Amino acid sequence: MAVLSLKVLDRNENTVCVKSGEDFVDLVCARTYEEGDKIVLESSEKNIHLHWQVDDALGSSFVYITDNVTYDIPFGEKRISYSPKVFMGDKHYLFAQTARKDEVEAYRNLALNPADQHKDVSCFPHATANVETRGESVFAAKNAIDGVRANLSHGEWPYQSWGINMQDDAVMKVDFGRKIRTDKVVLYTRSDFPHDNWWKKITLKFSDGSSQDFSLEKSSLPHILTFPEKEIVWVELCNLIKAEDPSPFPALSQIEVYGTVVTAG
Repeated sequence: MAVLSLKVLDRNENTVCVKSGEDFVDLVCARTYEEGDKIVLESSEKNIHLHWQVDDALGSSFVYITDNVTYDIPFGEKRISYSPKVFMGDKHYLFAQTARKDEVEAYRNLALNPADQHKDVSCFPHATANVETRGESVFAAKNAIDGVRANLSHGEWPYQSWGINMQDDAVMKVDFGRKIRTDKVVLYTRSDFPHDNWWKKITLKFSDGSSQDFSLEKSSLPHILTFPEKEIVWVELCNLIKAEDPSPFPALSQIEVYGTVVTAG
């Protein structure tokens, strides 16, 4: 049994509101958020699976935490990769709940995390990249695991994506924080044609040392990539080969990694 605590802190680390519970806690923050506010999730147990919701308009995330988590509420330019409804108003509903064994063991998209952040975290899955176009939030790697598949345009929500700044050596990694089994990756490449280019070939590189090349087509439909089941901790998308097209802008709207968690026993 885990004792979970949720609290909202202001920029000076003062507690705005706080609540704790065993295996489940919810919190209503009846206050308009201000720049510098953050949400803190604390757990008496580490290395556990949780459902947690940082905002009712964002929805819940199925995550694995290795330590306490601090979520920075976005403002300014960082907000435009989110729905305009997220973190708005003077009433906010948050919760955290330990996951059941059957939920942990279910076959699902293990890369999905709408609450991922653009910093080092103790909350997984987590997306990072060696480049993000102009450092703008609408082109951050975390956008590619937020569950939004809209790929017919680019820029502000719901068309945020991972942008590679025209770099041929661009690499994106999804880290799961623990060992998983997977046999399928689904890619939604951005398809704002003719603004966008597309990748005709990509490589999936896995933490077990293996890799596999795949050919893609010009399409707004999902690219379904299957392979023999692997036990991994992370997967990288790399060796991105553009098509022969005048546009220099291929990008990724979403990556999904299907499988199950490797559990003890």
